[in-house]
Amino acid sequence: MQWSTARPDWEARIVAGLSLLPDNLPIFKPRAEKALRIFKRLKLVDMPGKPTLGEVSPEWIFDLVYVVFGCYEPALREQLIQEILILISKKNGKSTIAAGIMVTALIMNERAMGEYLILAPTKDIADNSFEPAYGMITADNALFKVFKPSDVTREIENRLDKSKLAVKSADADVVGGQKAIITFIDELWLFGKKSSAANILSEATGSQASRSEGFVIYATTQSDEPPTGVFLQKLQYFRGVRDGTIDDPASLALIYEYPPSILKKNSQPWRDQSTWYIPNPSLGTSVRENWLARKVKAAEIEGLNVLSLFVSKHFNIEAGLGLKDANWAGAQFWPAAMNKRLTLQEVIRRSEVIVIGIDGGGLDDLLGLAVMGRCKVTRKNLLWSHAWAHEIVKKRRTEIATRLDQFADLKQLTFVKLPGEDVYQLADIVMEVEASGLLAAENAIGVDSFGVAAITKALTSEERGIAKERIVGISQGWKLNGAIKDMERDLAGGQLVHSGLELMDFAVGNAKIVPRGNAISIDKQVSGSAKIDPLMAGLHAQVLMGLNPVASGASGWDVDDLDALEAKIEAEVARAEANALAEAKADAVSHVY
Repeated sequence: MQWSTARPDWEARIVAGLSLLPDNLPIFKPRAEKALRIFKRLKLVDMPGKPTLGEVSPEWIFDLVYVVFGCYEPALREQLIQEILILISKKNGKSTIAAGIMVTALIMNERAMGEYLILAPTKDIADNSFEPAYGMITADNALFKVFKPSDVTREIENRLDKSKLAVKSADADVVGGQKAIITFIDELWLFGKKSSAANILSEATGSQASRSEGFVIYATTQSDEPPTGVFLQKLQYFRGVRDGTIDDPASLALIYEYPPSILKKNSQPWRDQSTWYIPNPSLGTSVRENWLARKVKAAEIEGLNVLSLFVSKHFNIEAGLGLKDANWAGAQFWPAAMNKRLTLQEVIRRSEVIVIGIDGGGLDDLLGLAVMGRCKVTRKNLLWSHAWAHEIVKKRRTEIATRLDQFADLKQLTFVKLPGEDVYQLADIVMEVEASGLLAAENAIGVDSFGVAAITKALTSEERGIAKERIVGISQGWKLNGAIKDMERDLAGGQLVHSGLELMDFAVGNAKIVPRGNAISIDKQVSGSAKIDPLMAGLHAQVLMGLNPVASGASGWDVDDLDALEAKIEAEVARAEANALAEAKADAVSHVY
């Protein structure tokens, strides 16, 4: 049987409140129905009256359980969907889902001494899943006779066949050597911050190669910082599966987030209370709308940092743009100005003139390059960016090493091993623009005033031959106030279009505004290790574009249209004759007087 786990119409369905699960999945109904009966009978001891999951869970959770256990080939004892990603907002019952699914799996186990694992990034998060699982066993006399739970080892063992469910934390427990049939990875976003996460997850899930009935569930809220590491990798992959751009019928995505079509119209859709059900599928059950409303108001009063954290966790809004305290105002409009098709070659193809901004380049810095063209049709500014970094920066700035590796994998950042390699690679791109004839004749290349020497030497070498006069030192600090404000207005008004690079999202999200008298600046020292060099390069290009440049190779004469060319020549001749006559009259008058 052929099936697909893609849900390309997910945007319309999530707005309509419909299921995100595909329609044509290969369900073995007897197993699916049995699992759902078991799941619904499990009790929640931390709720008044100890209700069952069947009494308090929303329908989307029942659908999930039905699919997770039902996508199974009984003749081969083979699980057909082997990896599932669940992205839901906080308080939507993620830890309870983990406990319920894994206890159900343990009850249905058919392998003697079978192992099941819930893996969390910290002990506290592990306890959040173990405690409801422990309660599900102890609250049911029939289950307690068969299963022996231990709150010391965080394990639940079948007294008869010795199969067991273990709940472990990656920060304290040894994860290597696992033989888990089913693994539930909780709070994947926190694993994304661990440099060792890929090895940890490989150890935790590798045993499924020899256990055909096994599968992995990744469950997470959004990150409190821009997604990174294994979290970013999984999120991008499963979005591709959901959208149908990645064909992987063994993977299933259940991602509750605002659609791009909504975010493009409104970068803060969570301010509309009528949309809260989109990232909160359990709204009305485990998530109370009046509680959310009260907490949103409180977070707004407490400040933008608190508000940014709250909306990332409770509305699945990716952090990094538009809400952090002292953030640059242009960050709010950055997402809507994105065009992923805008490559360097596309900027060259569409532009009538191009300027270049450069910033950074120290061993602890990124070297940022911004190529900004003025579109010959729309007159909009088109921005493409790239950056370079020395390998040593990953050792000196360990807190952003994973992010830099991510940008390198996306071909948006290049690592170099020797000083100078970055400058010469950058110079090659400048020469590519110069060869197009579109690089501005004057004020073509803007460089941080403190970093002019190395760039100037590379570009004015005999091999490249850029005139020194075309390279401009750009004053920093408050003197960039005009460019900062201009770029804000261009973004808000749709006058600036950028390439939608994750590198630039990172830099824009890091930009901090510092008042300087009556002006403002974007301060590198305030941003600290969170690099902003590529954005600063963009501001340098903005300064030069504001000078209304003309391309070095542009004569202003269109030789493809001979009629227009002839008319223009005649007009120029007439203008020259008129000027000459005017000058002659002026000379005559001056002689009389």
